[in-house]
Amino acid sequence: MLRIDNLGKSYGGARSREVLRDISFEIRRGEYIAIVGESGVGKSTLLNLVAGLEVPDRGGISLDGVELTALDDTARTLLRRSRIGFVFQAFHLLPHLTVAQNVALPLSLNGIDPAQAAARVASMLDAIGLTAASNVYPRELSGGESQRVAIARALAHRPLLLLADEPTGNLDPATASQVLALLRDQVKRESGAGILVTHSAVAAATTDRVLVLTAEGLRPAASA
Repeated sequence: MLRIDNLGKSYGGARSREVLRDISFEIRRGEYIAIVGESGVGKSTLLNLVAGLEVPDRGGISLDGVELTALDDTARTLLRRSRIGFVFQAFHLLPHLTVAQNVALPLSLNGIDPAQAAARVASMLDAIGLTAASNVYPRELSGGESQRVAIARALAHRPLLLLADEPTGNLDPATASQVLALLRDQVKRESGAGILVTHSAVAAATTDRVLVLTAEGLRPAASA
């Protein structure tokens, strides 16, 4: 369902630094994988490329038969809006919107019926334990609460592809366990695909398989 072929990305112009080189892998429908590796090897860059937020220097990215690298900015934005859910490390909640309005944003952008959207928002807030905070603004939330809202927003429109960049970094162990189960269940229920970038062995263990990204490339994790 997701196919990455010989992906490469560099930054820095004439004195460029190669961040990713010849990255290739596939994810089948219904599969949830983890990508682990040391800081600075390009894990977040890889997610940004898969999401169409950045454009690779070379290689291809195909999502459900659509070649992302052949799309222009507008087409990539529309595809990302409708088919991809992204949990960022930095949350990116809109400060002038309430918790419920932040979660509802992708539903509104995708033209979901307001009554259906309201029901889905209520369900997501219940799933992350923040129903009581529906009318609260992001500035009133803790880091862990903000992360949970960001996760609810990423899942609300039931994306085909879920991308999560260190989604449990600000969460206590009990809440992290709840969120990890929610992410996995979303992928399995929607028969989509998911990529979890994490430093946590506990989080990685909730996925179907683990890949290790290094400066030399991407490889399967050693079996325990």
